Amino acid sequence: MKNHHFALMLLITLCWGFNVVPLKLALNELSPIAATALRFMLVLLLCAPFMRWHRGRMRLVTASAVLGGAMMFGLMNLAYSLSSNVSALAIAGQLGVPFSLIMAVLFLGERIRWRRTAGILLAFSGVAILTFDPAIAREWLPLALISASAMVWAVYTLLQRRFSGISALSLQGWLAAVSIPIMTVLSLVLEPGGFAPIVQKPWPVLGYLFYSALLSSVIGHAGFAWLLQRYPVSTLTPLTLLTPVFSVLFATLLLGNPFTLELLLGGLVTIAGIGVITVRTAQRAPSLPPITTVDPS
Repeated sequence: MKNHHFALMLLITLCWGFNVVPLKLALNELSPIAATALRFMLVLLLCAPFMRWHRGRMRLVTASAVLGGAMMFGLMNLAYSLSSNVSALAIAGQLGVPFSLIMAVLFLGERIRWRRTAGILLAFSGVAILTFDPAIAREWLPLALISASAMVWAVYTLLQRRFSGISALSLQGWLAAVSIPIMTVLSLVLEPGGFAPIVQKPWPVLGYLFYSALLSSVIGHAGFAWLLQRYPVSTLTPLTLLTPVFSVLFATLLLGNPFTLELLLGGLVTIAGIGVITVRTAQRAPSLPPITTVDPS
């Protein structure tokens, strides 16, 4: 890989990993559903020039947008709003990788051997180790919500295999366009006054969300898609393992999250399992979209 392309990949994982900080800061000010709606408004604004009507595939695009937009981000933002330890959520959110492989086995007939089976077991075992930390165990509801979000993401990745010919920016735009009305109505019904902080503290809130929308979603995903056109999946997917590492690092340094032995061991075991799955999947099926780590965007 050329040095400037490696630097771009490192920047992408930094953007994805750092995103836990503005996400948590935004959710300290905004209710989770309103934050999701506003984030997608910014994504739509940025991606609108690249959107195209995909004849014959709009039902699939719409269904995927509901899953990968409203459902996944709604559950994720709710989890982050309820949790004080985003490091644990950043690690548990990686369960989308083994979930996606399990669903590929169940619904697509994909066959796996002992290495990827061991990777699945390691990933879930690592998250289980996290719960030996009493402070993390008390936050079982956010962990359950982020796990549900990871499962929804896994279904979304299966649908992505049918998106050949659709650009990443067009797909992000449709994902936002479909999700905005859903999340806006839900916020108005379930979170009265949920949008009020935009009037009271417009610049901090919009700044956090703009980072999430621009750097994490648009630049991160579009940049990764651009690199995939130039390098094999097996070259890029191992580098995505840096994302949860950066998330834990930034959460510890900037948000003051405790760095415990359980978090260290659980994170290492989970990342080891994710690494086995991503690398082996990339080596065995280079023509398919990659199974990568999950960015908390």
